[in-house]
This record gives sequence, structure tokens and C-alpha cells, in this order.
Amino acid sequence: MSPTLSEKILSHAAGHPVQAGDFVVIRPDVVMSHDSLTPSILKIFHEQLGATRVADPQQLVFTMDHVVPAATVSIANDQNRVRRFAAEQGIRLFEVGRGICHQVLVEERIATPGKVVIGSDSHSTAYGAVGAFGCGMGSTDIALAWATGQTWLRVPETLRVILQGRFRPWVEAKDLALRLCREIGLDGANYMAVEYHGAPWMSLAERQTLASMAVEVGAKAGLFPPDPSLGADFPIPEWLTVDEDAHYARTITLNLENLPPQIALPHTVENVVDLNEINGQRISVIFLGTCTNGRYEDLATAARILRGRRVAPGVRFIVTPASQQVLTRAAADGSLQTLIEAGAVLTTPGCGPCMGRHHGVLGEDDICLSTGNRNFRGRMGSPEARIFLASPAVAAASAITGYITDPATLD
Repeated sequence: MSPTLSEKILSHAAGHPVQAGDFVVIRPDVVMSHDSLTPSILKIFHEQLGATRVADPQQLVFTMDHVVPAATVSIANDQNRVRRFAAEQGIRLFEVGRGICHQVLVEERIATPGKVVIGSDSHSTAYGAVGAFGCGMGSTDIALAWATGQTWLRVPETLRVILQGRFRPWVEAKDLALRLCREIGLDGANYMAVEYHGAPWMSLAERQTLASMAVEVGAKAGLFPPDPSLGADFPIPEWLTVDEDAHYARTITLNLENLPPQIALPHTVENVVDLNEINGQRISVIFLGTCTNGRYEDLATAARILRGRRVAPGVRFIVTPASQQVLTRAAADGSLQTLIEAGAVLTTPGCGPCMGRHHGVLGEDDICLSTGNRNFRGRMGSPEARIFLASPAVAAASAITGYITDPATLD
């Protein structure tokens, strides 16, 4: 049997052939951490490891994206400590407003095909959108990578998802991601790599949505085979190809032409049903953003639906662009103006209210429709709040009516 994409990437990093189940020590190409966890990593680095200098400053990337601008004095002090450390060590740091780590590393071409990118954020699986092996790790593992320049991994088995056909109008990659959570379950791909096949036509944005949500089914990584559609800025190593006889632990086939809009009900990501099973569910907050659905394409979709319309009375529509580039592009073509004129509230590029720390924390009576990736109790604020997950198109349509709405039903 030939190796899977993950086995090829980890073999290349290890310097010798590896297969699922092997333990390997490798030097990751990139080690990313963000403002929410870098302070705790610093503490482990200094106090538990007794380290003073990172092994390779060029390997590390810091981003300010989770709680930006700082919401409290304590957070501001922590972020300043990170800034000082980055300056002392010569580490790349992307400042407040640049955007979400996963979006930024792709935009800056730091994550590219064949690289190993580890991050302090669980959605580091997002880098698989460009054919990199991306995975999240805990603070101690990241601190060790800082100190040694190395990390260890068990090579994952691979679940292959074969996609057939194309999306119907107003059905999006988010609907597919939710359907996969429904089909596979929260731990159905535990410590596996998920490979998405059969959709070379998918845009980079669509691939990012699916790769980022691979972790929601327990996956260690989520990868698309890289192809020339990514452009010259994402050169593909000659060795990174899909082999027809590669071994997959499991294969799932989905026909996209039969896929209706999906929605995750409170309080788990696998609690997914067809959208038409929800009738008249009123909402108080809509959140358009996150590393899953805060890209330009998502804002543009929402703008197309909201153009000439208004957000329903009693609904708070929060829009958080994934990056400064997303914000700039949406402003240039009028999408941003359309959203604001419709009644949306714009926040700083970054993670926004996704983790319930600022820019729209939910109260106990709130019912939120989010384009994010998680809806467990307390994720966005009060544990009494209810969170539904859906696509940007469904979010925009629901903003107009004030209740969960299929965009295809609008005039």
C-alpha cells in the first residue's frame, strides 16, 4: 500500500518512511501560538522547562487575535509580556487587527503544501486547506517545541471523504462540514487524518471551512490534496501526490447535489438536522465570523442576501472579519457598506465573540445563530444561552426575518 497524504508529509519531516501508528520525532516547519494561550506557554517555558531562549525564532509565529483589542487590564498586561518576549527573541508577531491566526498564516504563505504546522489552537487543522499537516497541541507541547525545535507525533490513520457532485444554490461548505459532524460524530475520527477527495473545484475559502472543522469530529488533521488552483504562491512538492492504492482506515461518500442546508442544534456540534426541520425558531443574536466562516466570501454572501433589506427588530447582527485583508476587500466592493446599512455591527478582525470573552458575550436569555464551529454550553457566554450553528447564507437570511430561515425561501 502507498502512503496517505499525512504519511507522506510526516515521512518527509522525519527523514524516513513512516506509516499509521508509528511514533515520530520531527522538526515542525511552523509553531504558532496566539494571545490567549501564549502567556501560559511562556510560564511553562520559563518556570517548568527553565528555558531562556527559543531554539529557532524563525520557526515561531505569534498572533494577537483572540481577545483584541484587550478587554481587561490583566489581558493587556499579558499581551504586553508576549510583545516584549517576541521582540527580545526575534519572533514574528502579527498585531491586533491583522486577523485570526489560521487565516493570517495562509494569507502570509507561512502555511504551504507539505509543511508541518503545529499550533496552540485546536483549529490548526485549518492549514490542511493548502495541503499542510496542521494540528493543535497543548501548551506544554508547544513550550517544548519552543525550547527544542522539535515535537513528537503518532502518525494518524486516515479517513477518506469522497465528495460527488456540486452544491445546490445557497448550500455551502459549512453545510457539508455540519453534515460530516452528523455522519461521523464528535469522536468518529478520533486522532485520524481526514482527507477530502473529489472536489478540486472547491475554493480555498471552502477548503478552509472544512479543514478547520475536521477537529470537531476528533481529527488530528484535515487535508485537501493541493492542486494548481491554489496558485503560484503555494508551490506543491513533487512528492506530495495522491496515490490510488493508498490505505484508508475508512471511506465515506457524500453526494453534494442531495445535500440540503444543515443546522447544529444546542448543545453539541454533532446534533445536526436538515434546516427544514426547524420551524419558527426565533433568535436574538447572529454572529458572522470565526476561522470557519469569517472570510471575504462569507461576508459577500451575506451582503448579497441583505442588500436592500434590514436586520429584523430585536436582532443583534455581529460581523467579525477573519483578517484585515478580508475587511479591506469587503470594504472595496461595497459588501461591508451593505452589511452596515442593513444594521450589522462591525468588530475588529479576529476571533470576536466566538469563545465568549468580548465583542458580544451572550446572556442567559440569548438565542444565537453563529457561523462558528462550536455550540457547547457556555462557549459564547452564559451556559444558559442557546447556540445554533449554520452557514453564512442561513445567518443572513435569518437576520432579515428574526427566526432561523432557509435563504432559498426569501423572495
